Amino acid sequence: MLRFYFTTLTKSLSGPRHFFSRLPLDMGLKKPCAYLLISSIFFSAASAMTLMTDNPLLCAGLYLMNAVGMTCISAGLGYVLIFALKGGGHVDFHRIFSIYAISSGTTLLAAWIPYFIILTEPWKWWLIGTGMIKTCRLSFTQAVLVIGLSIGIIVCAFRFFLPLTLPKPL
Repeated sequence: MLRFYFTTLTKSLSGPRHFFSRLPLDMGLKKPCAYLLISSIFFSAASAMTLMTDNPLLCAGLYLMNAVGMTCISAGLGYVLIFALKGGGHVDFHRIFSIYAISSGTTLLAAWIPYFIILTEPWKWWLIGTGMIKTCRLSFTQAVLVIGLSIGIIVCAFRFFLPLTLPKPL
């Protein structure tokens, strides 16, 4: 599994267009999940060590759940949007998830550095768009539409749910 991890990391960093155009059809979910999990564990540990908190293990656990959870939510949303965009055309979830997991896993390795989210978040979405174009054969416009709608829906969901999680004033 580590061989797959480092090979995927090297290829996704050195030539993402070439890498995504050669993404195997039968990759399944196991390898992309492992790739995402390894990167998420690194990200969570590094993030927890850079913050001075009372409970770094809790912090690391929350970062891990967020890294994996948001990737899964984004991949699910991307799958639904691509399915709707293609008019119900055949799109395999494992291919969409592979794109999101590899893109997120690659950028998570730098995302723990303070203020790097300014670079890693656009980079992640660029990798996802590249993957959609090269792997799912979407046009540039379709990929931008899926990414734009995904970001918009996620921001709206946060704006809706965040007030529900805040404590009520006495």
